[in-house]
Amino acid sequence: MAESGGEVERRSERPWGWFEILISAKGYLIKRLWLHPSSRISLQRHHHRSEHWVVVEGDGVLECEGGHLSASPGVTLTIPKRAVHRASAGEQGLMIVEVQRGDDLNDDDIERFADDYGRLG
Repeated sequence: MAESGGEVERRSERPWGWFEILISAKGYLIKRLWLHPSSRISLQRHHHRSEHWVVVEGDGVLECEGGHLSASPGVTLTIPKRAVHRASAGEQGLMIVEVQRGDDLNDDDIERFADDYGRLG
């Protein structure tokens, strides 16, 4: 996330798609994520925040702590702090609304375990 002139950049492109910040306030941040068809985010965890995902469009698979959940509109997943998780898009792509809660909502709080785009370490 880049800052320019005191304003947060609202859309951020990633190799797997993009995310937009919808609202940010003390203790929470709400994003909309789009995953391109057949792409996925890193297998990751956060030490300072929990997340709640709501699938609003598309298809795919949501993973949390080794469990897998088919993703379709209306499916939700709560991800506790320190839980290893990932979202993978199916053939239609995948749109998720993500609510983050915690005391550190910075992208520096991402510990990656696997990444299709060489972003480990």
